[in-house]
Amino acid sequence: MASFSAVAYYIPYSSSFFPNKPPKFNNRRRNPVVKFTCKAKNGETSPGTLDRRDVLLGLGGLYSTTSLSANPMALADPALPDFKDCIDATQPNKTLINCCPPAPSRIKDYVPSATTVNTRISAQSVEVGSDYYNKYTEAIQKMKNLSPSDPRNFRQQANVHCAYCDGGYTLKGSPKLLYEIHNSWLFFPWHRWYVYFFEKICQKLIDDDTFTLPFWNWDAPQGMQIPSIYNSNVISPLYDCFRNPDHLPPTVINLEWSYGDVQVDPKIQIEYNLAIMYTQMITQSKTPNDFFGKAYRAGDDITTLDGAGTIEQTPHNHVHTWTGTAVDQSNPIDMGALYSAARDPIFFAHHANVDRMWTIWLNNLGGSNFTDKDWLNAYFIFYNEEAKPVRVRVKDCLDITKLGYQYEDVPIPWLDGSVKPKPRAKAKTLPSAPDPAQVFPTTLDKPISVIVKRPKKSGTGSSEEILIIEGIEYDKRNYVKFNVFINEDNVNASRPNNTEFLGSFSNLPHGHRMTVKTNKKFRISQVLEELGARDYDKVLVTLIPKSSPVKINDGMLCRGGLFGEEHDTLVFQ
Repeated sequence: MASFSAVAYYIPYSSSFFPNKPPKFNNRRRNPVVKFTCKAKNGETSPGTLDRRDVLLGLGGLYSTTSLSANPMALADPALPDFKDCIDATQPNKTLINCCPPAPSRIKDYVPSATTVNTRISAQSVEVGSDYYNKYTEAIQKMKNLSPSDPRNFRQQANVHCAYCDGGYTLKGSPKLLYEIHNSWLFFPWHRWYVYFFEKICQKLIDDDTFTLPFWNWDAPQGMQIPSIYNSNVISPLYDCFRNPDHLPPTVINLEWSYGDVQVDPKIQIEYNLAIMYTQMITQSKTPNDFFGKAYRAGDDITTLDGAGTIEQTPHNHVHTWTGTAVDQSNPIDMGALYSAARDPIFFAHHANVDRMWTIWLNNLGGSNFTDKDWLNAYFIFYNEEAKPVRVRVKDCLDITKLGYQYEDVPIPWLDGSVKPKPRAKAKTLPSAPDPAQVFPTTLDKPISVIVKRPKKSGTGSSEEILIIEGIEYDKRNYVKFNVFINEDNVNASRPNNTEFLGSFSNLPHGHRMTVKTNKKFRISQVLEELGARDYDKVLVTLIPKSSPVKINDGMLCRGGLFGEEHDTLVFQ
């Protein structure tokens, strides 16, 4: 269930679209950095005698309890998984699943240093039966044929994602907190490394170091359906029977899909998708915090952070739920749930395109990476193509040419301002609606609209106003989604390509039973300008539930304050 209150913040903001020097705020250091030493050679960590319970290896991570300093806060500033043990993950149907493979004996630091750069191509451009297709299917089939004890085995590789995202690890230094690579600034770099090593394993298995994984470019019309190579033959290693049967080709993907949505005309759906991409990549992604997500540090409880960045929520989450199938919402399968998502080969094409969004945001939209050391020094552990465990850091994956790949230059139609959402023709005055205090607490089992007062103008000139839905509370094992509209007098007439549709909040089922309390923010200054509502002293906010009923414990209010670009710190005046 979910509860929230909404806060609209008035935020002084640089006049440049992506400020090069964002305002500085004090870093919140919860724990000191404690140095440690260990006996090792050539950058290796030797755990000594190990057994199944000495080492946590969610097929992505491991550490011996004897290899680290006895001080539990060693390297405590970045959020790190604790590799001393591995616990069972939890499926959405509440049953446990073991994602922990056998433990190796050594870990080696890894820094990429590619001398050649290969090109990842669009999956839609690959023809069934082509040389590339044959190499790709050969690599995946060989991966599936490996011994289950081999960490490069396809199912074991899927377990990497399961352990890192479904509660296989606890947070280092905070054993009562589960570690999580979703819903924070770790989302993009972790998945970049994950796809990278999966690609390296493919290269090794077919003895071709020029091979690259394809990307599913669902952000362009030619890619807005499941690529034929993943659905060409039920005996193909790229096929997965647990995809939604209603969404097989030639059905056009819905990048804002909710359970129960009715399919619309393909041409109209493409228009909606392009508008969604414009909104998520441009209107709502002006800063690193917007794009990457909330800072996640040692001692942080992931269940109380502001959470995911724009792209992780939409379209990432919705591509998962649209592709995966479920008998009902309580037990989604494969792409529809994080514990099983990587069991479908299309997962890696999906995340290659998510990774491509990172490069587009930097290279085409003037975005910038974080410079915070707690982000740069965060590390993960994966198995490489030699079946050896390696430790990698975020700072070493920022230049993809050093990782040895780039992306095919394909059209990016949503960069065109013509697809920008447009206001819906309607009344020029806001309809009447109750004050939040008259509505909450309540249960969001039907549409709810409230009139929210805006903050007084700060007089600082350039500013950014933020609507924050604060205190969203739910069980992370459940599918959760609700849509948000502003100044919309008829939500039944509004569509994703209308300015009034701000977007949605969503949660992909994953992890142990855990109540999450988080926030969702929307930038609304540009939206209000386009709606001709810049001078309104109030806004109409409408919430539309798209999942099981959501409980609203608080309400909505507006405040003015300073917004910390790097850490989302709010300082009220």
